Amino acid sequence: MRVADLPAGGLCGRLSFRLAAGSRRKDRSVSSVTSEHRIGWVGTGRMGYALVERFLAAGCDVSVQNRTRAKAEPLGKDGATIVDSPAELADRDIVFTMVAGSADLIEVVTGANGILSREGIAPQIIVDSSTVSSAAGEEVRAAAAAVGTSVVAAPVSGNPSVVRSGKLTSVASGPREAFDTARPYLELYGASVTYVGDGEVARLVKICHNLLLGVVTQSLAEIIVLAEKAGVPRADFMHFINQSVMGSIFSRYKTPAIVNLDWTPTFTGHLLRKDFELGLEAARKLDVPLPVAALVHQIVVEFIGNGLGEGDFMRLLELEARGAGLDLEPENQDVSDGLEPSD
Repeated sequence: MRVADLPAGGLCGRLSFRLAAGSRRKDRSVSSVTSEHRIGWVGTGRMGYALVERFLAAGCDVSVQNRTRAKAEPLGKDGATIVDSPAELADRDIVFTMVAGSADLIEVVTGANGILSREGIAPQIIVDSSTVSSAAGEEVRAAAAAVGTSVVAAPVSGNPSVVRSGKLTSVASGPREAFDTARPYLELYGASVTYVGDGEVARLVKICHNLLLGVVTQSLAEIIVLAEKAGVPRADFMHFINQSVMGSIFSRYKTPAIVNLDWTPTFTGHLLRKDFELGLEAARKLDVPLPVAALVHQIVVEFIGNGLGEGDFMRLLELEARGAGLDLEPENQDVSDGLEPSD
């Protein structure tokens, strides 16, 4: 039998959560919620791993599967149960997925050893936090509906450092009842979750977010190079920007990488290109001109063609400096990323 009725109890130790109402976030605490569920998780890359750590720290019952089992095994020390295939998570109440792309999502949900592959057994809800195409999301949603499973699309904004600081945000869409059930767990992700409607609309919202990410990153790279070529150290320039009305969580958390040229990947050029191409495809379907995004897409392609695609996307700064004939050097400054953990 598929999971239908869920056990009552406190959620993961009856923690306190910040609730979001509609598209506006309201800060208010509640000491309990009404349901406790057995959680499954597929995908422990950098982001997935950090989010599972938060679930485990909250006392959740989590079973975890990752394509490379060894990458998930350290979570066992924190209380996770490690399984070998997504199919072994079919009897979980809610299964979260966070995988690299559309084909991966379809495989882990509908494949021969997927979450929905066991006859008569399926989770009540699948929450997918991957950044994938709406078409892939719709294919998964249809397959899930055929066995009585609801799907909530819940892509996120941030990186593992943002997760650890408690400042990750997410956007969600799908059946409202399923979202309300999953919402306390999505609030464990970090700062807030915004519900934007039914179906796959959250996928488009996340793609719009990543288009903005790429455009802002390229613009930031250009002005940094302009200022530095005029003799202004990057640390001083970023301090000014961060203290101005143009400063943001994003500009602050990328400041150490910009100042010290630390290209440890948080989000690669290849992934940025994928999301730009999803965004441009959506724009074509909806007859929306995106001239600035289209230009940045070509710069990202050039970025990858210059062998920089495996590094962090902020390495666009290096590509811009090359074009300006500027040799960048680490400034070796101790600067804050602005991601001190939230209380």
